[in-house]
Amino acid sequence: MVTIIDYKAGNLTSVKLAFAALGVETQVTADPAVIRAADRIIFPGVGAAASAMANLREAGLDCVLKEVTAAGRPFLGICLGMQILFDHSEEDGGTDTLGILPGQVRRFPDVPGCKIPQIGWNQVNDREEYYFVHSYYVEMNPFAEGVTEYAGVKFASCVRKDNILAAQFHPEKSGRVGLKFLSDFLAWNP
Repeated sequence: MVTIIDYKAGNLTSVKLAFAALGVETQVTADPAVIRAADRIIFPGVGAAASAMANLREAGLDCVLKEVTAAGRPFLGICLGMQILFDHSEEDGGTDTLGILPGQVRRFPDVPGCKIPQIGWNQVNDREEYYFVHSYYVEMNPFAEGVTEYAGVKFASCVRKDNILAAQFHPEKSGRVGLKFLSDFLAWNP
């Protein structure tokens, strides 16, 4: 079963509807036992790092996420769900995050002509365009499979390490290419 984690920081309906468009049934849950039993795990996110981390800790899901990612099941982080996988975010005055992947999350610099947050379509690896909504980004790292540029910064817009795949963009809001990304995740056997 494909399980979508509910930690009060996700765009759960959009993600659920995107999988439904692929003919895939999902379950939305905050139940640690259900998450531990999932075949594939989706960790979406919209919002701020500090409140998201507080929600995860309060529900005991911070430890569950470390456990299930270490167990090797296919795991997809989306937007804030990607950022929280790393060590630390500059958001909210600095927030320690899960530390499942090594790396830092930085705020885009203020650059004339570039609105922060980045809202809209942008290219990944100078190819397909995906839909982004974010003010913070994951620095380039050894796991970056997707690279995007905004506000004069090249950042990791998609990462993969072992059983973990994560995207800064929103595949569930990226039309045909987003559905293909999600379909590829469903077929992926790390």
